[in-house]
Amino acid sequence: MDTLQLLAEGFAGALTWQNLLWVVVGCLLGTAVGVMPGLGSSMAVALLLPVTFALEPTAAFIMFSGVYFGGLFGDSTMSILMNMPGQASAIASTFEGHKMALDGRAAQALATAAIGAFTGGFIASIVVVFMAPALAEFSTQFGPAEFFALALFAFVATSSVVTDHPTKGLASLFIGLGIAVIGVDGISGAPRFTLDSPNLFDGVSLVTVTVAILALGEVIYVACLDRHISGGKLIRPKGRPWLSGREFREALPAWLRGTAIGMPFGVVPAGGSEIPTFLAYGLEKKLDARRRNPQFGKGAIRGLAAPEAAGNSTTGMAMGALLALGLPVSATAAIMLAAFRQYGLQPGPLLFERSSELVWALLASFFIAMVVLLILNLPFAMLWAKLLLIPRPQLYAGITMVCALGIYATSGKTFDLLLLLGVGLVGFVMRAFDYPLAPLIIGMVLGPLAETSLRDAALSANGDFAVLVQGPIPIVLYALLLIVIGISLRGKLVERRRAKREREAVPAGR
Repeated sequence: MDTLQLLAEGFAGALTWQNLLWVVVGCLLGTAVGVMPGLGSSMAVALLLPVTFALEPTAAFIMFSGVYFGGLFGDSTMSILMNMPGQASAIASTFEGHKMALDGRAAQALATAAIGAFTGGFIASIVVVFMAPALAEFSTQFGPAEFFALALFAFVATSSVVTDHPTKGLASLFIGLGIAVIGVDGISGAPRFTLDSPNLFDGVSLVTVTVAILALGEVIYVACLDRHISGGKLIRPKGRPWLSGREFREALPAWLRGTAIGMPFGVVPAGGSEIPTFLAYGLEKKLDARRRNPQFGKGAIRGLAAPEAAGNSTTGMAMGALLALGLPVSATAAIMLAAFRQYGLQPGPLLFERSSELVWALLASFFIAMVVLLILNLPFAMLWAKLLLIPRPQLYAGITMVCALGIYATSGKTFDLLLLLGVGLVGFVMRAFDYPLAPLIIGMVLGPLAETSLRDAALSANGDFAVLVQGPIPIVLYALLLIVIGISLRGKLVERRRAKREREAVPAGR
């Protein structure tokens, strides 16, 4: 009953005209960024991070949540109409969604995606409301050893398990950890990796790194490489932007199954919503194969409904894990954790105690954002699709200007602009050679937590590092990590053997 009362108070705070305005602004920006090729919610949050320091924390995080959810809503538009997923989380939606568009059902495909994202996000928000306080209370049992185990779990899971190339994932992670340790050591007072430059004594700003890696690096990549790749042809939706009763009944079970698949991945550092969307698509494909008249490959509505619901349910649960545990499960969540710290806030049990108004207004804004996004995407999908017609030179020139102005406004130092360019070039090289960016961001965000927890644990045990594997919580986390690594290795070995058999079968069939 206390939870419902606190949620009601949160709605009272979120429904003020100022906060309601920021919800709408966040949803508009998130959808717009999600629709446009190459962009995503992580880039939008990174670009907005310097700008929002002038806002109250509640308004800023309400807008961030709208951007976070809106990016997934908008990303499906390009996947369906152009067969070009802007983010990895939308790849599974292209398989049947684009076939629906080619079959003249683009409007129905967009409606399926919008309702699926709404269903997944809304149900996940309900679960988060009741789960987050319990998780926050559970996290009071965490000490230095537990937080170190949690950070190590996030490092390994996001860098080596969910990437196609574990070596590249670990390299990206170590780049982030390397940037995180630059500056004056808080305990000894000794400068570390500063090159005797006073500009680096305070360390490298996370805002600068996120904007450089996610935004400026993408701009340089598009200017140098991606602009030579021709895009797909835009299919213009026609007909009714809603579903018939038969279509709704066909999609409903897939929405619910996708939501159920996506929610557990929101509290596990498994790389965001990419894995659950593929799992949801794979389940629907197996179920469809048992039907008398299989539809997959012809534009099956269930093949689009399930991934869309899975993606947004993962995002909703990720916000709960971020608020209750301070655990980012994706690059966007990591940037939002950095934003909390910029405001002097630390997600976890203390956040629920000291800033309960902010927490519950933010949780209430999730529900409002879902409704606003459904209104924006269901009848106006074609208007959003017109954003795809913006010429890339003007679009990315504007992004570059926002990057520079945002960083200079937060620090007022020319050095930070040079640092922005240098890190942006690193981001371009990583993008060009297919290095994942999320491990770098998560390494930089959680690196200081891991270092501090390791030191505190060792000091409390007089230098005995065995304390790191004592207690039930660290043991369970390490055991889960070993299980996840084992499952991942098994899956990759099976995939490698299958590919080898296919290569051997090709000459035999000729």
